[in-house]
Amino acid sequence: MVVVIVLALLGFLAAVFLVVLLVAAYRRRELRPNPEAVALGAVTNFFDTLGIGSFAPTTAYLKLRRLVPDSFIPATLNTGHALPTVVQALIFINLVRVDPLLLAACIAAAVAGATLGAPWVVRLPVRTVQGIVGLAMLVAAALYALTNLGLLPAGGDALALPGPLFAIAVVLLGALMAFGIGLYAPSLVLLSLMGLNPTAAFPVMMGACAFLMPVSGMRFARSERIDLRVVLGLAIGGIPAVLLAAYVVKSLPLATLRWGVVVVVLYAAALLLRAALKPAPVSAPLSNAM
Repeated sequence: MVVVIVLALLGFLAAVFLVVLLVAAYRRRELRPNPEAVALGAVTNFFDTLGIGSFAPTTAYLKLRRLVPDSFIPATLNTGHALPTVVQALIFINLVRVDPLLLAACIAAAVAGATLGAPWVVRLPVRTVQGIVGLAMLVAAALYALTNLGLLPAGGDALALPGPLFAIAVVLLGALMAFGIGLYAPSLVLLSLMGLNPTAAFPVMMGACAFLMPVSGMRFARSERIDLRVVLGLAIGGIPAVLLAAYVVKSLPLATLRWGVVVVVLYAAALLLRAALKPAPVSAPLSNAM
């Protein structure tokens, strides 16, 4: 019953989000998707469905290609990847067994974090956003590397978390996704440390993201720090890629792909942190001439 309610609410939320996004794009005359973003959305969401994550690779590409200003990155990630993530959640919640109460509680905590975080992000100074996203990408790169080196736990066989572990998971997974930190890698690590079967972590992390991203995305879509042509491109390219990854692909050299992601993400993180730490230009003194 809990799963049915979750799926129904998710479908309703996705429909509302789509209307808000299209209305915002129409009013800003940005209904034509960016072709480069369509390709980017297809590639990043394909591997996102396999558990690699889409935020760090997308951030790296946006930064390297300068598709959007740095301050637009959190809004672009949360809004552009929202609908592909909804498709992921609908698939994995149906296919993978997990404790329904854990699923519902983690979703509620993540949505609360997104609701509180989005208003802060759109008001923060550009350099603060650059610094936060840059640090988040360093964390993501470290998690990818530790996974490849076998230094992270493989996980147990549990499909539910008892008592205190359940409470800790709910609190920690309510982190502020609004800053573009991403949830997949941290949740896989956290839930595996607690003994949850890594396969069971997929519907939890995808379900949480699928609810919180439209919530924050609706706020971001109406902000000034967003390019909705890039957002629409990510969504249009991402949805069919999710379906392909979920139903067609059986095995890929994910370790090799993660090492490639580590290199690109570290480079983009360095660029963001350098921009955040660069001294502000000194204003010329005012002339005293009459």
